[in-house]
Formats: sequence, C-alpha cells, structure tokens
Amino acid sequence: MSYIAVIGAGSWGTTLACLLAEKGYDVSLWVHEKTLSESLHVTRVNATYLPDTVIPENIRVTNNIEEALQRARYVLNAVPAQYVRDVFSGGFPYMLEEAIIISLSKGIERGTHLTVSSVLKELSSHRVAVLSGPSFAKEVIRKLPTAVTLAIGDKNNGYILQEVFNMNNFRVYTHDDIIGVEIGGALKNVMAIASGISDSLGLGNNARASLITRGLAEIKRLGVAMGAQERTFSGLSGIGDLVLTCTSILSRNYTVGVKLGEGLKIGDVLKQSKSVAEGVATAESAYELAKKFNVDMPIVEQVYNVIYGDKDPLQAVRSLMERSLKTEFYI
Repeated sequence: MSYIAVIGAGSWGTTLACLLAEKGYDVSLWVHEKTLSESLHVTRVNATYLPDTVIPENIRVTNNIEEALQRARYVLNAVPAQYVRDVFSGGFPYMLEEAIIISLSKGIERGTHLTVSSVLKELSSHRVAVLSGPSFAKEVIRKLPTAVTLAIGDKNNGYILQEVFNMNNFRVYTHDDIIGVEIGGALKNVMAIASGISDSLGLGNNARASLITRGLAEIKRLGVAMGAQERTFSGLSGIGDLVLTCTSILSRNYTVGVKLGEGLKIGDVLKQSKSVAEGVATAESAYELAKKFNVDMPIVEQVYNVIYGDKDPLQAVRSLMERSLKTEFYI
C-alpha cells in the first residue's frame, strides 16, 4: 500500500490519518507542536483536537517534517490556510518528485488572495488535489455517513485518489473545478460567522435561511468571477458545506459568530479557542477580493465590518436589511 503523510494534526488531519491507517495504508502524522507530538507518542490520544479517539499504533507520529515526507506518495495538507506557505516551503525539498498533494485546508491566504492550491502550486510543481465538503471531523471519526468532493485536474489520478479515500461511510465524488471547490469551502466559513451572529441575536430561522441563500449567491458570484464553474456551488463543496457550517455548534466559525453576537470582541473570541477559525482571516481576503473583482458581497462586507471595523452586530444586520431593493437573480 502507498505511504501517506498527513501534515497537520488538528481534528481533520488526525481523523483522516486514523481512517487511512485503518484501511491499511502506511501513514505518518506530522505534528507541529513538539509537546503535542511527544504526548501523542505516550498516550496515543490527541487530547487537544480529538480527545475521544485513540490513535492507532501503526501511525508514525513525528515532529520532523523530513521524516514525515521523505517516502510519501500522497501528502495530505491539513495545515490552516495562513500557515501553509511556511510549512510547505520547508517541506518541499524532502518530497518525492511524483508525490501528489491533497489539500484539506479551507481558506484564502491573506495579502496574496491565493487559494491554498494556488499557494502550493506557486511553491512547487507537484500536482495538487482538493478534498472538501460537509464533513465535521467528529462525525467522520465516528463513521457516520459523509459525502465529499475530490477536485483534481488529472482525471486518471482523480480515479486513483477516489479509491484511496473512499470508505464504507465516507463517499468520495470527483470533480475538475479546483478553484470552485476551494472558494466554496473558504467562503462558507465567512457565512457561518454571519449565521452564528444571527442566531445569537435571536433573529430566527427565517433570517438564517435567508443568510444561507443569499450567502450562496455571493459565493457563486465571486467564484464565477475568479474562473469557477457555476454548477460547483450547487454541489457538496458549495451548498452542502455551507448548510452544514451555518447550522451547527460543531462549526468553529459559527461559534465565533455566536460569541460576536453576544458582544465579545474578536480578540477575546480567538483567545478562547484552541482551534483555528479560518473564516476570520478569510473575511478579510474575501472583502478585498470582492473589491478587486467588483463583485457585490454585502454579507461578507458586514462580517468584515464586525470583525475588523468593530461594528455593532445588530447594526450590521440593519445595514443588510436597509439596502436598496434589487431583483433576486442578477450577475
């Protein structure tokens, strides 16, 4: 079986490492935090990110990226989007020439406005695929039914990777729209913050449904402007991931929104969380991309204003409701 390296030991990276090892693959798990790596060696439990799961003994846990990468045919990027460049800049020299990267990160890099696959391609010539969709790690590790999308430009390798990741309760569909899958995965986190704010303010089910629907319209407009296929946003990595993330307390980004709606400032919210809420950084990138591509994204704009402009959340809602009237469907 092919050797697989999972780079990043958050809940999602740890979950896939466990499931792939159980399936029979030779897996290593690279852990950024040295203390967490040492703890995993002793306890075989990722107490920080996945405390209820025992890490199989056949997974090699390491804090040494060279050790993790040097034999890997497939490399899973489970590093938060804003750290991908630093981690992989140091890791690429140790990768096999034929290695394929499968990115699990859902975000847009600050400053460059690049999706994660674009960052990876800028750094090297390795082929990159993207795995995305409605998939909370806590449910996947319990083997609850889940379906996701694997986007890759090379159809033959897509079929191979589909077989690698497909499991009894983890169904994988293939697609060729990498940028669309990434935009859907990144922007849904911003909409989840908006949804959390709405629910925290007690605005009701109608408001949440409206946010999800109009949020999808904004995501689609930006995605198409950036070269994505419109149909992608009707799929698992689009509406599927959006609905999941906007309606569950298991979502880190939704939880951020709830706390913002309660009146906490973003700095205090982030201090309370051990995990990275990708939507916070992505809100800034999405706001700037909307300006760059001249795309109307009012929900993104108000989330940005709450996070970075210290705008009162209820006033942000009023700003959305008091906008000039429009037709529902427009480009």
